[in-house]
Amino acid sequence: MYLPPNSIIASGPVIIENGKVLLDRENKNGKITDWFFPGGGVEDFDISLEETCRREVREEMGIEIEIIRPLDTLLTKEDGHTAILVHYLAKRIGEIKPGADIADWAWHDIKNLPDNCAPNVYEIVNKIINI
Repeated sequence: MYLPPNSIIASGPVIIENGKVLLDRENKNGKITDWFFPGGGVEDFDISLEETCRREVREEMGIEIEIIRPLDTLLTKEDGHTAILVHYLAKRIGEIKPGADIADWAWHDIKNLPDNCAPNVYEIVNKIINI
């Protein structure tokens, strides 16, 4: 598979409980990110995207998940970077214990998301609401 330079493949869960979605903000390079779904880049192409999703949420939120089903995969291009974002609807298992890089985390009402979410958060949540 060929990926252009400055490209990533990221995988993460979309966890919704009682009309609220789990989002986090990370401390990256001394700055706090916008709100994202937990998740991150594929580091080992010998493991599945589902296992990458499980690993990332374990690292970021200290929980296990049960993957319910795949959601949309999005292709984004911004500032010369390309990202393939693979989303899975998932169920949380365990209590949240955020990792060291997590600056903040919260359950946000899916019908009233913060203004500073990553674009994929709005797109995926809107599709879930309209199903």
